Amino acid sequence: MTRYLITGAAGMLGRDLQEALAGRDVVALTRADLDITDAAAVASALAGVDVVFNCAAYTAVDAAETDEEAAHAVNALGPATLAEATAANDTKLFQVSTDYVFQGDATAPYPEDEPRDPLNAYGRTKAGGEEAVLGLNPAGGYVVRTAWLYGRHGANFPATMLRLGRERDSVSVVNDQVGQPTWTADLARQLVLLADSDAPAGVYHGTNSGQASWFDFAQATFQEAGLDPDKVKPTDSSQFVRPAPRPAYSVLGHDAWSRAGLEPMRDWRAALHEAASSGVFGE
Repeated sequence: MTRYLITGAAGMLGRDLQEALAGRDVVALTRADLDITDAAAVASALAGVDVVFNCAAYTAVDAAETDEEAAHAVNALGPATLAEATAANDTKLFQVSTDYVFQGDATAPYPEDEPRDPLNAYGRTKAGGEEAVLGLNPAGGYVVRTAWLYGRHGANFPATMLRLGRERDSVSVVNDQVGQPTWTADLARQLVLLADSDAPAGVYHGTNSGQASWFDFAQATFQEAGLDPDKVKPTDSSQFVRPAPRPAYSVLGHDAWSRAGLEPMRDWRAALHEAASSGVFGE
Protein backbone atom coordinates (compact mmCIF):
# COMPACT_ATOMS: atom_id res chain seq x y z
CA MET A 1 0.00 0.00 0.00
CA THR A 2 1.23 3.49 -0.88
CA ARG A 3 2.20 5.56 2.12
CA TYR A 4 1.82 9.34 1.98
CA LEU A 5 3.50 12.04 4.05
CA ILE A 6 2.00 15.53 4.34
CA THR A 7 4.22 18.27 5.75
CA GLY A 8 2.59 21.49 6.98
CA ALA A 9 -0.43 19.33 7.72
CA ALA A 10 -2.15 21.86 10.00
CA GLY A 11 -2.55 24.44 7.22
CA MET A 12 -5.54 25.05 4.98
CA LEU A 13 -4.26 22.89 2.12
CA GLY A 14 -2.69 20.30 4.41
CA ARG A 15 -6.00 19.64 6.12
CA ASP A 16 -7.85 19.36 2.81
CA LEU A 17 -5.20 16.92 1.59
CA GLN A 18 -5.87 14.74 4.61
CA GLU A 19 -9.54 14.68 3.65
CA ALA A 20 -8.71 13.93 0.00
CA LEU A 21 -6.58 10.98 1.15
CA ALA A 22 -9.13 9.63 3.62
CA GLY A 23 -8.90 5.87 3.95
CA ARG A 24 -5.29 5.72 2.82
CA ASP A 25 -2.06 5.28 4.77
CA VAL A 26 -1.20 8.89 5.61
CA VAL A 27 1.33 10.45 7.96
CA ALA A 28 0.34 14.07 8.63
CA LEU A 29 3.03 16.20 10.27
CA THR A 30 2.63 19.80 11.38
CA ARG A 31 5.41 22.37 11.63
CA ALA A 32 5.75 21.43 15.30
CA ASP A 33 6.14 17.77 14.34
CA LEU A 34 8.76 18.21 11.61
CA ASP A 35 11.31 20.89 10.76
CA ILE A 36 11.81 20.33 7.04
CA THR A 37 15.23 21.97 7.19
CA ASP A 38 16.49 19.28 9.60
CA ALA A 39 18.04 16.57 7.42
CA ALA A 40 18.10 13.93 10.14
CA ALA A 41 14.47 14.57 11.10
CA VAL A 42 13.41 14.48 7.46
CA ALA A 43 15.24 11.19 6.85
CA SER A 44 13.49 9.66 9.84
CA ALA A 45 10.06 10.94 8.78
CA LEU A 46 10.52 9.54 5.27
CA ALA A 47 11.03 5.95 6.41
CA GLY A 48 8.57 3.79 4.50
CA VAL A 49 7.02 6.77 2.68
CA ASP A 50 6.28 6.61 -1.07
CA VAL A 51 4.83 10.07 -1.73
CA VAL A 52 5.51 13.41 -0.02
CA PHE A 53 3.26 16.46 -0.30
CA ASN A 54 5.16 19.51 0.96
CA CYS A 55 2.62 22.02 2.20
CA ALA A 56 5.03 23.59 4.70
CA ALA A 57 5.79 27.17 3.72
CA TYR A 58 6.61 30.66 4.93
CA THR A 59 3.65 32.59 3.49
CA ALA A 60 3.97 36.01 5.13
CA VAL A 61 4.58 37.83 1.85
CA ASP A 62 5.08 41.29 3.33
CA ALA A 63 7.21 40.11 6.25
CA ALA A 64 9.54 38.34 3.82
CA GLU A 65 10.66 41.71 2.50
CA THR A 66 12.53 42.36 5.75
CA ASP A 67 13.12 38.74 6.82
CA GLU A 68 14.06 37.00 3.60
CA GLU A 69 16.50 34.74 5.41
CA ALA A 70 13.70 33.14 7.44
CA ALA A 71 11.53 32.77 4.36
CA HIS A 72 14.44 31.26 2.42
CA ALA A 73 15.01 28.66 5.13
CA VAL A 74 11.47 27.30 4.89
CA ASN A 75 10.71 27.94 1.21
CA ALA A 76 14.07 27.03 -0.36
CA LEU A 77 16.31 25.15 2.07
CA GLY A 78 13.44 23.01 3.36
CA PRO A 79 12.41 21.78 -0.11
CA ALA A 80 16.08 21.15 -0.91
CA THR A 81 16.35 18.93 2.18
CA LEU A 82 13.19 17.07 1.19
CA ALA A 83 14.38 16.74 -2.42
CA GLU A 84 17.69 15.18 -1.42
CA ALA A 85 16.01 12.71 0.91
CA THR A 86 13.23 11.75 -1.51
CA ALA A 87 15.70 11.29 -4.36
CA ALA A 88 17.78 8.96 -2.18
CA ASN A 89 14.66 6.92 -1.35
CA ASP A 90 13.16 6.94 -4.86
CA THR A 91 10.18 8.80 -3.43
CA LYS A 92 7.89 11.23 -5.25
CA LEU A 93 7.93 14.80 -3.93
CA PHE A 94 5.14 17.29 -4.64
CA GLN A 95 6.26 20.84 -3.90
CA VAL A 96 3.47 23.42 -3.66
CA SER A 97 4.66 26.68 -5.20
CA THR A 98 3.19 29.99 -6.29
CA ASP A 99 2.41 32.44 -9.07
CA TYR A 100 4.80 34.84 -7.31
CA VAL A 101 7.73 33.23 -9.14
CA PHE A 102 6.67 35.49 -12.04
CA GLN A 103 6.71 39.28 -12.40
CA GLY A 104 2.99 39.42 -13.13
CA ASP A 105 3.33 41.69 -16.15
CA ALA A 106 2.17 39.22 -18.82
CA THR A 107 -0.90 39.61 -20.99
CA ALA A 108 -1.57 35.89 -21.56
CA PRO A 109 -1.52 32.92 -19.17
CA TYR A 110 1.96 31.92 -18.02
CA PRO A 111 2.98 28.52 -19.44
CA GLU A 112 4.62 26.01 -17.15
CA ASP A 113 8.00 26.46 -18.85
CA GLU A 114 8.06 30.26 -18.54
CA PRO A 115 11.39 31.32 -17.00
CA ARG A 116 11.12 32.31 -13.35
CA ASP A 117 11.33 36.03 -12.69
CA PRO A 118 10.21 36.73 -9.11
CA LEU A 119 8.65 40.06 -8.21
CA ASN A 120 9.50 40.13 -4.51
CA ALA A 121 11.43 38.40 -1.71
CA TYR A 122 8.75 35.80 -1.11
CA GLY A 123 8.77 34.92 -4.80
CA ARG A 124 12.55 34.59 -4.78
CA THR A 125 12.41 32.10 -1.92
CA LYS A 126 9.70 30.03 -3.57
CA ALA A 127 11.62 30.04 -6.86
CA GLY A 128 14.59 28.68 -4.92
CA GLY A 129 12.43 25.85 -3.65
CA GLU A 130 11.31 25.00 -7.17
CA GLU A 131 14.86 24.90 -8.46
CA ALA A 132 15.94 22.65 -5.60
CA VAL A 133 13.14 20.14 -6.10
CA LEU A 134 13.56 19.91 -9.86
CA GLY A 135 17.35 19.84 -9.68
CA LEU A 136 17.84 17.44 -6.78
CA ASN A 137 15.02 15.00 -7.54
CA PRO A 138 14.60 15.23 -11.31
CA ALA A 139 12.93 11.83 -11.64
CA GLY A 140 10.42 12.30 -8.85
CA GLY A 141 10.14 16.03 -8.24
CA TYR A 142 6.85 17.75 -9.05
CA VAL A 143 6.30 21.49 -8.67
CA VAL A 144 2.62 22.49 -8.50
CA ARG A 145 2.15 26.26 -8.63
CA THR A 146 -1.02 27.67 -7.21
CA ALA A 147 -2.49 31.09 -6.38
CA TRP A 148 -5.28 32.94 -4.61
CA LEU A 149 -6.08 30.06 -2.27
CA TYR A 150 -9.17 29.97 -0.09
CA GLY A 151 -10.52 27.10 1.96
CA ARG A 152 -12.62 25.95 4.87
CA HIS A 153 -9.74 25.42 7.31
CA GLY A 154 -8.22 28.87 7.50
CA ALA A 155 -8.66 32.61 7.15
CA ASN A 156 -9.79 33.29 3.60
CA PHE A 157 -10.84 36.06 1.24
CA PRO A 158 -14.54 35.13 0.85
CA ALA A 159 -15.13 34.99 4.61
CA THR A 160 -13.34 38.31 5.09
CA MET A 161 -15.35 39.98 2.34
CA LEU A 162 -18.65 38.78 3.77
CA ARG A 163 -17.74 39.96 7.26
CA LEU A 164 -16.87 43.39 5.90
CA GLY A 165 -20.01 43.39 3.78
CA ARG A 166 -22.15 42.91 6.87
CA GLU A 167 -20.27 45.53 8.86
CA ARG A 168 -20.14 48.27 6.20
CA ASP A 169 -22.35 49.94 3.64
CA SER A 170 -19.79 49.17 0.93
CA VAL A 171 -16.48 47.34 0.46
CA SER A 172 -13.71 48.59 -1.85
CA VAL A 173 -11.77 45.86 -3.68
CA VAL A 174 -9.02 46.21 -6.27
CA ASN A 175 -9.88 45.48 -9.88
CA ASP A 176 -6.37 45.85 -11.35
CA GLN A 177 -4.99 42.53 -10.09
CA VAL A 178 -6.12 39.51 -12.09
CA GLY A 179 -5.65 35.88 -11.17
CA GLN A 180 -7.39 32.58 -10.50
CA PRO A 181 -9.31 32.06 -7.24
CA THR A 182 -8.50 28.49 -6.21
CA TRP A 183 -10.38 26.32 -3.73
CA THR A 184 -8.00 24.27 -1.61
CA ALA A 185 -10.32 21.24 -1.73
CA ASP A 186 -10.02 21.23 -5.53
CA LEU A 187 -6.25 21.63 -5.34
CA ALA A 188 -5.98 18.78 -2.83
CA ARG A 189 -7.92 16.46 -5.12
CA GLN A 190 -5.79 17.52 -8.08
CA LEU A 191 -2.58 16.78 -6.18
CA VAL A 192 -3.85 13.30 -5.35
CA LEU A 193 -4.86 12.79 -8.98
CA LEU A 194 -1.35 13.71 -10.07
CA ALA A 195 0.26 11.47 -7.46
CA ASP A 196 -1.90 8.52 -8.53
CA SER A 197 -1.05 8.96 -12.21
CA ASP A 198 1.95 8.09 -14.32
CA ALA A 199 2.43 11.76 -15.24
CA PRO A 200 6.07 12.76 -15.68
CA ALA A 201 7.90 14.82 -13.07
CA GLY A 202 8.08 18.56 -13.71
CA VAL A 203 5.98 21.70 -13.35
CA TYR A 204 2.19 21.80 -13.24
CA HIS A 205 -0.13 24.72 -12.57
CA GLY A 206 -2.65 23.92 -9.85
CA THR A 207 -5.18 26.72 -10.12
CA ASN A 208 -8.86 26.71 -10.94
CA SER A 209 -9.47 27.65 -14.56
CA GLY A 210 -10.66 30.99 -15.89
CA GLN A 211 -9.66 34.34 -14.45
CA ALA A 212 -11.00 37.13 -12.27
CA SER A 213 -9.96 40.28 -10.50
CA TRP A 214 -10.22 40.49 -6.72
CA PHE A 215 -13.23 42.73 -7.38
CA ASP A 216 -14.84 39.98 -9.50
CA PHE A 217 -14.06 37.42 -6.79
CA ALA A 218 -15.66 39.57 -4.10
CA GLN A 219 -18.79 40.22 -6.16
CA ALA A 220 -19.17 36.50 -6.90
CA THR A 221 -18.80 35.75 -3.20
CA PHE A 222 -21.57 38.19 -2.34
CA GLN A 223 -23.81 36.61 -4.97
CA GLU A 224 -23.22 33.13 -3.55
CA ALA A 225 -24.04 34.38 -0.05
CA GLY A 226 -27.23 36.12 -1.17
CA LEU A 227 -25.86 39.61 -0.55
CA ASP A 228 -26.06 42.57 -2.91
CA PRO A 229 -22.94 42.41 -5.16
CA ASP A 230 -23.28 46.13 -5.83
CA LYS A 231 -22.01 46.75 -2.29
CA VAL A 232 -18.59 45.82 -3.68
CA LYS A 233 -16.94 48.88 -5.20
CA PRO A 234 -13.93 48.80 -7.56
CA THR A 235 -10.69 50.55 -6.71
CA ASP A 236 -7.03 50.15 -7.68
CA SER A 237 -3.86 48.96 -6.00
CA SER A 238 -2.63 52.48 -5.31
CA GLN A 239 -5.20 52.60 -2.49
CA PHE A 240 -3.67 49.58 -0.75
CA VAL A 241 0.11 50.07 -0.74
CA ARG A 242 1.90 47.14 0.93
CA PRO A 243 5.58 46.37 1.62
CA ALA A 244 5.80 43.65 -1.03
CA PRO A 245 4.66 44.40 -4.59
CA ARG A 246 1.88 42.17 -5.91
CA PRO A 247 1.74 40.79 -9.46
CA ALA A 248 -0.89 42.51 -11.57
CA TYR A 249 -1.48 39.42 -13.72
CA SER A 250 -1.29 35.97 -12.12
CA VAL A 251 -3.16 33.80 -14.62
CA LEU A 252 -1.45 30.43 -15.10
CA GLY A 253 -1.77 28.14 -18.12
CA HIS A 254 -2.63 24.46 -17.73
CA ASP A 255 -1.13 22.73 -20.77
CA ALA A 256 0.98 20.31 -18.72
CA TRP A 257 -2.14 18.51 -17.51
CA SER A 258 -3.35 17.86 -21.03
CA ARG A 259 0.09 16.63 -22.07
CA ALA A 260 -0.01 14.19 -19.17
CA GLY A 261 -3.49 12.98 -20.13
CA LEU A 262 -5.15 14.59 -17.11
CA GLU A 263 -7.97 17.10 -16.82
CA PRO A 264 -7.00 20.52 -15.47
CA MET A 265 -8.97 21.99 -12.60
CA ARG A 266 -12.49 23.29 -13.22
CA ASP A 267 -13.55 26.91 -13.61
CA TRP A 268 -13.11 29.04 -10.50
CA ARG A 269 -16.76 30.13 -10.50
CA ALA A 270 -18.05 26.54 -10.41
CA ALA A 271 -15.65 25.77 -7.58
CA LEU A 272 -16.79 28.81 -5.59
CA HIS A 273 -20.42 27.76 -5.99
CA GLU A 274 -19.69 24.36 -4.45
CA ALA A 275 -17.37 25.82 -1.82
CA ALA A 276 -20.14 28.13 -0.64
CA SER A 277 -22.13 25.12 0.63
CA SER A 278 -19.11 23.52 2.30
CA GLY A 279 -18.50 26.06 5.05
CA VAL A 280 -15.85 28.15 3.29
CA PHE A 281 -17.75 31.33 4.11
CA GLY A 282 -17.51 30.60 7.83
CA GLU A 283 -21.24 30.40 8.37
